[in-house]
Amino acid sequence: MRQFGIFRLLAGLALALGTVGSAQAQDQEVAATSVIEAIKQRGALQVGLSTFVPWSMHAKDGELIGFEIDVAKKLAEDMGVEIEFVPTAWDGIIPALIAGKFDVIISGMSVTPTRNLTVNFTTPYAHSGVGFTASRALAGDFKTIEDFNKPDVKLAFRRGATPASLAKVLWPDAQHLLFDDDAQAVQEVLAGNAHGTASSEPKPTFWTLENPDVLVQPFEGVLEAGSEAFALRKGDPDALNFFNNWIALRLQDGFLQERHDYWFKTRDWADRVSG
Repeated sequence: MRQFGIFRLLAGLALALGTVGSAQAQDQEVAATSVIEAIKQRGALQVGLSTFVPWSMHAKDGELIGFEIDVAKKLAEDMGVEIEFVPTAWDGIIPALIAGKFDVIISGMSVTPTRNLTVNFTTPYAHSGVGFTASRALAGDFKTIEDFNKPDVKLAFRRGATPASLAKVLWPDAQHLLFDDDAQAVQEVLAGNAHGTASSEPKPTFWTLENPDVLVQPFEGVLEAGSEAFALRKGDPDALNFFNNWIALRLQDGFLQERHDYWFKTRDWADRVSG
């Protein structure tokens, strides 16, 4: 009986060690397929983004500048790799990520439950919100959000962006005009073809300050508070772990806050931006 007991003990130990060995093998297999390994082997971090002020913009010399650009460059530097930006239309940026066109989206993307069903989000690295600006000529007497929810009101938005989705909730009775980027949307308001437009702050505030005779912000605060995060393909725990830890460290040392304050609270960079 004692021999039988020892046999069972040894068999159990072998099974446990085999299970541990199998789990370790699986962990190594998962790690080997992580985008982190692909980045290291390639020697470059490929970042998908869509240009919009002040997250990412073209400078007069053609180079990309902005908050996201600083963030992505610092991330690549800390990884010891080069940086490659892949400008992508906003309404196609998540499908492009899933198709493997780039490694990660760093483009002021707000975390939403709908998006999270398709991609994984890191912890937030920035917090902004959706702001609004309106035409003085067409909506100068409007004072509340509800004033814009009328069938004869036209509102312009960037196609596929959070404000366009939010507008369906706030202004279901208004006409929604959709464009490929924010510049086209606000131009419709400046030209008197739309009553207002919404976008991530601080753009609506900047637009209003730059065009005080044409635009007005009819109500204070943001339409919706937001948190922005990196977006990754699902099934990659190693990449999620690395990017989360990087964000935590760069929040702790003040890098992300300092860069955010520069791009969102000053206009020191405005004369660098291409018209």
